[in-house]
Amino acid sequence: MLRVEKTDFVSGANQARGVVVIIDVFRAFSVACYCFMRGVRAIYPVAEIDTALSLQKELPGAILIGERYGKKLPGFDFGNSPTEIKEVDLTGKTVVQTTHAGTQGVANAHQAEEILTGAFVNAKATADYIRKQSPKLVTLVRMGLNGKIPSDEDTLCAEYLESLLLGLDFNLQSVEPKLRQSAFSERFFDPTKPWNPPSDFDLCLAVNTYPYAISSAVDEQARLFLRPQLTNFNVTL
Repeated sequence: MLRVEKTDFVSGANQARGVVVIIDVFRAFSVACYCFMRGVRAIYPVAEIDTALSLQKELPGAILIGERYGKKLPGFDFGNSPTEIKEVDLTGKTVVQTTHAGTQGVANAHQAEEILTGAFVNAKATADYIRKQSPKLVTLVRMGLNGKIPSDEDTLCAEYLESLLLGLDFNLQSVEPKLRQSAFSERFFDPTKPWNPPSDFDLCLAVNTYPYAISSAVDEQARLFLRPQLTNFNVTL
């Protein structure tokens, strides 16, 4: 019988076991879905800024996406914003991504059997993929605000994923109005914070518009990367 556990932040990711879903709705893993929609081949999620800059040199033509405290990093191609990339042709490109929360979780999920990313944009696809694997344990890791503060959007996404995995009731229609009133969404409607455009709120809550799970794999140099899970197979971490 499937068991679902929920935990938080980097410490939770570090201890997470089984199939591990690292949840970052606002905005890292919503951005990842939009990257793949725009044709990206692979995303390398890393914890440190210096690691991202070094990795870009190793991956010719790689695009840098990153933020700290929501703001685009100096020298990076894009901030952590789906609005910035939703109309950009990224066909065949490789992305290196570093964020304050989501990529930290992926980089630290050392005990996972398999790592998936979690967002509302592809929640159903993620749950469907997991159910096909028939795991005994799924750990949902809520990364929260800056990887330190529990946030409404990641909490609700974890509850939704749990309901999909276990066949429980969940009022999906309540998510958008709840989050529109949430303190964790205020940044998207604050004109003094243009790095958080209002359109990012809507794009991150475009529920189940991306039809694939996103999982991790390792390349020939043992570097962890993310890719759409188009078929049913396991990856070795």
